[in-house]
Formats: sequence, C-alpha cells, structure tokens
Amino acid sequence: MNHCKSSAVFGWTFVGQLLFCAALSVALGCQNAGKKKGTEAASADKSEAGATKKDTCTEYAEKVCKAAGEQTPTCKQMKGAVEFMPPAACQAGLADLDFTKKKIADTRKKCTELMDKLCADLGSKSEGCEMVRKQTARFTPQRCESLMKNYDKVLAQIKRQEEAKKPLTPEKQAMISKGPAPSFGPEGAKVTLVEFSDFQCPYCSRAGKASKQIKEKYEDRVRFVFRQFPLSFHKQAHLAAQASLAADAQGKFWPYHDLLFENQRKLDRPSLDKYAKQLGLNMAKFKKALDDKTYAKVVDTDMELGKEVAVSGTPTWFLNGKRVTNPTDFAGVSKMIDEALGSGESAKGVE
Repeated sequence: MNHCKSSAVFGWTFVGQLLFCAALSVALGCQNAGKKKGTEAASADKSEAGATKKDTCTEYAEKVCKAAGEQTPTCKQMKGAVEFMPPAACQAGLADLDFTKKKIADTRKKCTELMDKLCADLGSKSEGCEMVRKQTARFTPQRCESLMKNYDKVLAQIKRQEEAKKPLTPEKQAMISKGPAPSFGPEGAKVTLVEFSDFQCPYCSRAGKASKQIKEKYEDRVRFVFRQFPLSFHKQAHLAAQASLAADAQGKFWPYHDLLFENQRKLDRPSLDKYAKQLGLNMAKFKKALDDKTYAKVVDTDMELGKEVAVSGTPTWFLNGKRVTNPTDFAGVSKMIDEALGSGESAKGVE
C-alpha cells in the first residue's frame, strides 16, 4: 500500500508540474508566440480561438502519452488532468511540447536504465526482455530505482521465470511422474499429467474439478499424478496433505481429495477426522498416521520435487513435461490432451 501511495503522489506531482508550466505560459502570453501578440490574441475570433477544449486538450494528452508510453502512470494521470485544463493551457503545452518530452525523459531515466541493462543481460530478442519492456512502461521511477538497487535478484528471478517456461527434460518428467503418489490411469498412457496442488488454495479446487472431468472423459488414455505442494502461508494445508495420504493408504484418496476441496475453510484436525469417518476409514489407523506425522516427509519430498521443476505457486500442471498455462480451464486442457494424443478421436464424457 505504501508503495502504491507513493507512486500515485509522484504521478500527480509530475502532471502538476506540467499544468503549472502550461498555466504560467498562458499568463505570460507565450502560447501564441510567433503568431499573435498582446491584444491580438485576446481579440481573436471564435473560429481561430481554438480548437475546442476537447480537441486541443485531447491532442495534448495524446502527445504526452506518445512520449511517455500509453501504459505509464504519467499518461493515465494526464488523461484525467486535461479534463480540468482550459484550452489555452493545453495550447501552451502543445506549443512547448519539447519541454514536456524532456521532463518525461528525465523522470523515466531510471526505468530506461533498468530496461536497457536487463535486456543487455537477457538478450534483446529474448522473451524476458520483451516482458521487461512491457512491465517497466507501467513502473514509476521510484519503483525502477528500487529494482535497480536489487538488480542481481531481479535478473535471477527473470531468468528463473524464463527457465520455468521451457518443457521439462525427459529426466525431470520421469522424476515427477514416477514413484509413489496418488494417481489414476495406466503408467503406459500416451499422455501424463502431473499436478502440484495445495488443499487450501481456492484455484486448486477449480483444478480439482478439471481433473475429475479428465478422468471421466479420457478414462485409461491419460495418466494423472497428484503431488503435494502446500504453501507456507496456508497454515492448514500441510496437515491436510498428510491426511489425504493417510486416506490414500486406505484406498480413498480421490473421495477424500474431493471432500477437502469442498470444505476448504474447515481443514482443522477435527474436520480432517470427520471427513475420514464420513468415508468409512479405519479411524485408529488414520488418527495414528496424523499423530505420528507418518506422511509429513512424503509431503516435503513432493515439495522438493516441485522446486526442482520451478513450481512456485499452485495449481501447477505439467502435460508430458510442458507447463499448462491454465489448469482450471478444462476445455483448454482437453484441447492440449487431444493434441498430445494426436488423434482427434471422439472422447466420451463431460464436455
């Protein structure tokens, strides 16, 4: 909040400077320099006295935005500010646009420096550079200066993001898809989906519905592997993950999985026991597994696997090693599966 507040203050301060300069120019009679003098400007007829406020001020705002960038705070502030400017002030701004451009260049210097430096290190034609160019256009100079002070960390983070977009190597694909984990579908399926999920994450509950639709539609043509990735700020997620594995040990992972996502706001220990009882699990075994933290290390191992493949949030899905952009979109995932199956074969089930 503090950062946003300071950004907004800066934006209005800069626009305020432009308004002040334009108003001062009007007061000095400079807006028509070289065209009219003194009383000639005051007595100009209506057709010459201006283009309308809308035309003159809109043009001024457009030229400021062209110089600053359409997505910059300066552009957005200017578009609002010209609504309150008299046409003469806007005309003055247009007459001395070079002053405005220089002021913009001066204030954007830190952002330009940051962008140029990052693109030099990432490669001018890289996706990372393209992303940097788009994002820095939205930043205030204060934010760019802050990022520059932490340049090494910023660069490393962007490189990690770029690396995460690449398909996994066959070795990493095998690493996350093999071994003990709740799953459905045969190991030899042409398509393997691996999910990293958090039972307290609302988006994961939507992905959970998508995985259910996948099971119904594709049956034995797709293998689906579920990995645990409870985020640290979801305080009940780790225990819920352990409970799901205790349910898996009794052959009830998927029904328990569904109950957890249906009751995300009630994942305390008594509730976890209640869901186990509801499914008819052996309660002595279930409670002992949670009391002894039998599956805590298994959850932690899944998390380490996730970090190995650059999982930083949930839900994260991989389809044959390729990261799925939106795991909550069943239609989109289904299209990817059909393409991977390479058949376009009609599939029964949920659409």
